Amino acid sequence: MIKAIFFDIDGTLVSFRTHCIPDSALRALGALREKGIRLFIASGRHPSDIFTVSDFPFDGYVALNGGYCIAGSGEVIFRQEIDPSDIERMIRWQQGPEKFACVLAGEREMCLNFVDERVTRVRKLVETGHPAPVAPFEEWSAIARRGVLQLIAFFGPEREAEIMGGVFPHCRSMRWNPLFTDIVPAGVNKAEGIDRMLEHFGLRLEEVMAFGDGGNDIPMLEHVGTSVAMGNADPAVKKAADYVTTSPDDHGIARALRRFGLIE
Repeated sequence: MIKAIFFDIDGTLVSFRTHCIPDSALRALGALREKGIRLFIASGRHPSDIFTVSDFPFDGYVALNGGYCIAGSGEVIFRQEIDPSDIERMIRWQQGPEKFACVLAGEREMCLNFVDERVTRVRKLVETGHPAPVAPFEEWSAIARRGVLQLIAFFGPEREAEIMGGVFPHCRSMRWNPLFTDIVPAGVNKAEGIDRMLEHFGLRLEEVMAFGDGGNDIPMLEHVGTSVAMGNADPAVKKAADYVTTSPDDHGIARALRRFGLIE
């Protein structure tokens, strides 16, 4: 019996075309709530960007790919920062010719070192309402040294092995787009975040369903009792899921919930 459902945001709950949650998905969320099913977000987004999506009363938020978990109306039940030595290596790297645009995601603030073509393209793809402000290098470095939970790093897959191995040995890449990757502490992912949320609420893994579309969703799709990939997902994501539905624009959330008998 499904007692809890976790939803990714971009490309899952939220359409890349409209940047909104489709009405069919909102109605489905309301029907699930009426049945007493707990509903959660599991996203790579910062909490400040999650709350711009909807005012729907979710039961909790697995944010920053599992590195920052919030239960209820604001209780932080888990947080993990990137190793300071990785931060120092990154700051040195960013002073060289191979620097890359990078958003720092701290607990309360986000900032970007510079805007390039990749950043501009991603901002058009993912509308958050308030993009990270750009800070001068010295200010950006000082913010980084105060503690970072996640980095949004704008480099392609062809540079990933070099940068992750040389700059971030204590981190992992959670890529869901060729333009950028989310860099998180080693051991952090959505599956781990879900486990912490289930422990907090006294739920079992076999009672959980999850929806996702990106590479960073694979750990949770392989982990939960029942998993659904969106129709717009990459082949590897679909392979990790128990069921493949349609895209957000084609009512994928509602269709899958009907398929499993959770809504009418």
